[in-house]
Amino acid sequence: MTNLNAVDPAAVAQDAHLESADVVIGKTTIIFRRFLRNKTAVAGLAIFLALTVFSFIGGFFTQWDKETIDPFSIGMRPSADHYLGTSQAGIDLYAMTVEGTRISILIGLVVGLVSVLIAAVYGCTMAYFGGKADKVMLFILEALIMMPALLVVAVATSGGAAGLKRDLPSWLLLIIVLLVFSWMGTARLIRSMSMSLMQRDFVKAAQYMGVPPRRIVWRHLVPNIGSLLILDITRGVTAAILAEVAFSFIGIGIKVPDVSLGVLIGQATSQVSTFPWMFWVPLTVMFLLTGSLAMMNDGLRDAFDPSSSSTGKAKKARARKITAEKKTA
Repeated sequence: MTNLNAVDPAAVAQDAHLESADVVIGKTTIIFRRFLRNKTAVAGLAIFLALTVFSFIGGFFTQWDKETIDPFSIGMRPSADHYLGTSQAGIDLYAMTVEGTRISILIGLVVGLVSVLIAAVYGCTMAYFGGKADKVMLFILEALIMMPALLVVAVATSGGAAGLKRDLPSWLLLIIVLLVFSWMGTARLIRSMSMSLMQRDFVKAAQYMGVPPRRIVWRHLVPNIGSLLILDITRGVTAAILAEVAFSFIGIGIKVPDVSLGVLIGQATSQVSTFPWMFWVPLTVMFLLTGSLAMMNDGLRDAFDPSSSSTGKAKKARARKITAEKKTA
C-alpha cells in the first residue's frame, strides 16, 4: 500500500533548485531591470545616444563644414542647401551645430568621468590612511575649494596662459581647467563614506592579512561606493556641459575658431531677433543634452534605491511557474 505522506527526494531537490534560482538574482541585473522599467530614463538615454551619434556622423550628411563660407547665402534661413540656415558670415549652421555638439559632449564626458575617478582615489586614500595624511590632504582639498574658479578660468583661457594657448586647442585647455575644480566636493563626500567602510570587518580582515593599501582601496572601498560614483558621473557630465556653455557665453571658455554650443549661443544672443535660428538651434540642443542627462540621473537613482522591492517580470513569472509545479507535484 502506498504511503501518501512519503516525501519524494527527487521532488524536494527539484523544488529547492527552483527556489534558489528564484531568489538568486544578480545585483547588476536588478539595477538594469529597474532602469529599463523607468520609461523616462530610457527616453533620456535614447536622446543622449542620438545626440552623440549625431555629433560624430552628422557631418557626413552635408557638403559644408564649420570653416567654409558660402558668399551667396549670408544670413540665410533654413533651406534645402543649408538645413539649419547660415550665420551672418555665411557659415553653415548645421555644420557648426554638429561640431559644437561634439565638443560639448566631449568636454562633459571627459570632465565627468575623470573628475569622479580623481575624487574616488583621493577621497578613499584620505579615509584609508587617516591621521596626518588625512589632515594634509584635507587642507589641500579645502584650499582648492576656496579658490575662485571663475577667475582662474578667465586667466587660463584669456591672457595668463599664452604658451598653453599656442600649444593646446581652447577646448582642451578648458577641460584641464575644469578638471582642477570639479572633483573636490565629490572627494569630500567620498571621504566621509569611506571612513564608515573602514570600520567594516572585510576591510579590517584585508588589513590584517597584509593586503597592500592600493588593492584595498580599489577592491574594497571604491566598489562599495559604486552607486554614488555612477550618479556623480551623470551629474558631473551635466555640470561640465553647463560650465562650458556658461564660460563660452561670457567669452572666457572656448575661443574661435573652435566651436561649441556655448560659443554659438553667445554669438547669436545679440542678434536673436534678426537671426533667430542661430540662437534657438544650439539652445535647443543644449536643453536636450542636459535634460536627457537629468532624466537618466533620476532613473539611475531609482534603480540604485535599495528600498525598491521589485525585481521585474522575470522573477514574478518564475514564481508563478514554481507555484504551478508545486500544485501538480
